[in-house]
Amino acid sequence: MTGFPWGAFALNLAWAAVAALAVMLVTFAVAVRKGVHRVVDIAWGLGFTAVALVTYAASAGQGDPGRRVLVTGLTAVWGLRLAAHIARRGRGHGEDPRYEALLAKAPGSRNLYALRMVYLLQGALVWLVSLPVQAAQYVPGAMTGLAAAGTALWAAGLFFEAVGDAQLARFKADPANRGRIMDRGLWRLTRHPNYFGDFCVWWGLFLIACDEGASAAVSLVSPLVMSFLLIRGSGKELLERHMAERPGYAEYAARTSGFIPWPPRGRD
Repeated sequence: MTGFPWGAFALNLAWAAVAALAVMLVTFAVAVRKGVHRVVDIAWGLGFTAVALVTYAASAGQGDPGRRVLVTGLTAVWGLRLAAHIARRGRGHGEDPRYEALLAKAPGSRNLYALRMVYLLQGALVWLVSLPVQAAQYVPGAMTGLAAAGTALWAAGLFFEAVGDAQLARFKADPANRGRIMDRGLWRLTRHPNYFGDFCVWWGLFLIACDEGASAAVSLVSPLVMSFLLIRGSGKELLERHMAERPGYAEYAARTSGFIPWPPRGRD
C-alpha cells in the first residue's frame, strides 16, 4: 500500500469547506426570504451530500474507486433522506422554538446573528464531521473487512433512523394519539431510535476510512464529535429536557433505554 496523499487531501479540505459554506449561504438566503430559519435543518443533510460529491470529484485518480463510490453513495443516501424527512416534517410550520429562543438574544440584526450562530457554525460542523467521508476517498489500498463492517453498521443506523422517523410520523398523524408519548415499535426499545441511528451511521462511515492508519487517525474526531452532539449536545439531552414535563414521559423514561436499544424494564 502506498502512502496517504496528504497534499491532495489538504486541498480537498479546502474544497469541502467551500462546499459546506455554499450550502449554508444559499440556505441562509432562502431563510431570510421566507422569514423562517428552521430551514437550516434541511441543509444539514444536504451539506454532507455536497461535501461527499465534491470530494468524489476532487479525489479522481487518488483513492480506491470502489471505496470512493461506496462512501459517496452512503453519505448521499443518508443526507438526502434526512433532508427530505425534515422538509416534510416542517412543511407549514412557523419558526422552530429553538431558533426563536436563540434569536431573541440577538444584540442587533436577527438575521446576521443567525448567520453567525447557526449557519456558519453548522457549516463548520459539517466540514469537521465529514472528515471520514473525505479521508476514505483518498485511501489508496483496496477495501478490507473493515469497509464491510462499516457498511453493515451504516445500514443498521439508517434502518433505526428511517424506521424510527416513519413510526413517529404515523403516530403523530393519528388524532387519537394527541398528548400521548410514543412508546411503540423501535421507540419501545430506545427513547431515541433516530439519534441512535445517526450514531451508527457515523461510526460506520468512520470504519470505512480505517483501512489506512493515517485516514483513521484524522477521521476519529468525526464520530466522537457526532456522538457528543447526539448524546450530550443538541440531541438527546436537549430533547429530554423539553419532554420532561409531558404527562407520562417520566414513566416512559423509567422503563425505556435512554440510547442503546434494549428490551423495556419492568411491565411493558
